[in-house]
Amino acid sequence: MDVFSEIRPLKAFLSQEKKELNSIGFVPTMGALHKGHLSLIEASRSENRLTVCSIFVNPAQFNNPADLARYPRTLEKDKLLLEKAKCNVLFCPDTAQMYSSQSRVIFDFGELDKTMEGYYRPGHFSGVALVVSKLLNIVTPDRAYFGQKDYQQFKIIEKLVDDLKFDVSLRCMPIIREPDGLAMSSRNARLTQVQRNKAPVFYQSLEEAKSLLRHGDSMKNVRALIAGKMERMGDVKLEYLELADTTNLTPTENVSDNTVLLIAGYVGEIRLIDNLLMKDED
Repeated sequence: MDVFSEIRPLKAFLSQEKKELNSIGFVPTMGALHKGHLSLIEASRSENRLTVCSIFVNPAQFNNPADLARYPRTLEKDKLLLEKAKCNVLFCPDTAQMYSSQSRVIFDFGELDKTMEGYYRPGHFSGVALVVSKLLNIVTPDRAYFGQKDYQQFKIIEKLVDDLKFDVSLRCMPIIREPDGLAMSSRNARLTQVQRNKAPVFYQSLEEAKSLLRHGDSMKNVRALIAGKMERMGDVKLEYLELADTTNLTPTENVSDNTVLLIAGYVGEIRLIDNLLMKDED
């Protein structure tokens, strides 16, 4: 695996690969890799001659400095996992490489980034869009791979790519879960054992909400039921539970195969998100 920490050498390397007509797949990450990330590497390897993974903890997308400081950083372990997964290239720049000067660029995606994650984390998606724009410009991949767990983020990136006309195909890959249903996330490593035992309630709540909505219950009643259930657990708090259109994430009360349930909340001080498509898997 070739490892680059600077932009210019990476671009020179990838330019030569493109001259040799090698397709490039790209998996952007913030590190602390797990099986979910590795499934994206596998998907890229199945469709491209060359797979690039980036590891960069992007300060622009954190609206809580303490959260940024506590974000797990496990670069050496991540390198070993990527080598085992047969990733071809790792790009791991520092902040000075990605932000050589203070950026004044701000993105606004209208209602798409004002609800759910955008509402509770103002400025988050502008920071995501900024770093993804930089990375797509640096790597110029043919395909880029993202996890469904960050569903709203993927819709933001879809809009970004369409608006700025990046020449890249996007792939949204299924959520990889622990045996008890908890969506794999780098943040899970910060859970205590007691908190980890409670964390699957988010996926369980999505399944329960899906069943209740399919049987005619209202979002208002379902939301209250789930919030109460979490409150009784202690140390667990629901932040939001929404049913939204899969295309534009407009909140809706109308259940259909074109809707998705999205949830976020806290176990202790650890914030977790998850989602579940209302359309049953084939």
